[in-house]
Amino acid sequence: MAADIVLLDVEWPSRALLRAQLIEEGFDVLATDTWAQMRRYLRPGAKPQLAIVDLQGLPEPGQVLSDLKILMPPGRVLVLSALGTVTAEELDRLGFPHVKRPIVVADVVAAVRTAMRRSSGQ
Repeated sequence: MAADIVLLDVEWPSRALLRAQLIEEGFDVLATDTWAQMRRYLRPGAKPQLAIVDLQGLPEPGQVLSDLKILMPPGRVLVLSALGTVTAEELDRLGFPHVKRPIVVADVVAAVRTAMRRSSGQ
């Protein structure tokens, strides 16, 4: 069975904090620091309800999002933005919901709840 959420964040402290809070909120979360590892969790038949991608420090963020759009519907992806990566306008054009920096964990959790409701059709 797939996890509820797969989280990609290259920075350990922010990844650990967000994962811990999402687990506290009742979600089953797999977290990784590489796109290659995240792709393994996005196989057909085993996809999570939601993918979260933090662009901060992520190598080739535009390419990751382009690849991700093929593997997951953009509405089931939450992007945490970062300056100097992909613009908010581009994220909107691609259809990815996103949370803008500075990021507060409570805001991310609220966005996750909204995205999970949307993906389950509620």
